[in-house]
Amino acid sequence: MAGAVKADAAPKTAFEALAAWLDYLTHERRASPRTVRAYGDCVTAYLRFLEQHRGGGLSLAAMGEISAGDVRAYLAFRRSGEHPLSPRSVSQALSAIRAFHRWLDRRLDMPNPALALVRGPRLPRGVPRPVSEVQARELIDDAGSDLEREDWEIARDEALLTLLWGCGLRISEALSLVRADAPLAEAIRITGKGGKTRVVPVLPIVREAVDAYLAALPTALAPDEPLFRAVRGGAYSPRHAQALMQKLRGRLGLPASATPHALRHSFATHLLGAGADLRSIQELLGHASLSTTQRYAAVDAAGLLAVYAKAHPHA
Repeated sequence: MAGAVKADAAPKTAFEALAAWLDYLTHERRASPRTVRAYGDCVTAYLRFLEQHRGGGLSLAAMGEISAGDVRAYLAFRRSGEHPLSPRSVSQALSAIRAFHRWLDRRLDMPNPALALVRGPRLPRGVPRPVSEVQARELIDDAGSDLEREDWEIARDEALLTLLWGCGLRISEALSLVRADAPLAEAIRITGKGGKTRVVPVLPIVREAVDAYLAALPTALAPDEPLFRAVRGGAYSPRHAQALMQKLRGRLGLPASATPHALRHSFATHLLGAGADLRSIQELLGHASLSTTQRYAAVDAAGLLAVYAKAHPHA
């Protein structure tokens, strides 16, 4: 079996297998130390419960005999007691357990079909938390009045925030634009999650903001270089955008939910509140499923209708 553990080094117990799996995550998958620690904690707790539940040590062979009932008993145990896990945390624990058993199957030839019979807790769909039109304008205006930054940085921040709000882009999509994409056309082609491509209209105010940024940019960019640049050179990153929003919301007294992605939520809720249909919003956002877009219907559309007379405040 390709990539299988050598016979003379094969783990004999469940905990030896866990150590080998964590080593695989660290050195082959190059997972972050935080991820490795979280997976290790989840599966360690699982194995310790199984030892008590089954009344003895766990050999490697025993991992192929774990029943769906055993796993359900562990999940029920984690949801009880003095410090019960939330449904989301239980779901994450089950995900780690599944990942461990998949590795046992692929690397140690120890399958366990019973895991397919276990279902995690049903998680409530989160309701999007957009910023209001007033808050979005305040964010852009405040970014444009930061005296601590160079003129081109101010223009960049204004352009990026206006692009997120005016086109409903994910931050990764906005930062994927290159110099050859500008000046922006009346519509741009965006490749989103899963390689799904969509066409997004670009409002005049968005094009003007990007043009102003390029005019202020002190260095020329090659056609294939990222459009948005960092102060020390190189591409502007999602982390930079998060830091920008953190600083702006701190100055404006906005909640922690005022993130770059909240501007995308605002784009959708503004359209919905003005009467745009969900199918059109789905296309503009690049959602693969209409059910994802339907979350925006949970936002108070009636209240939005009283504020917005157009499909988008910049239209």
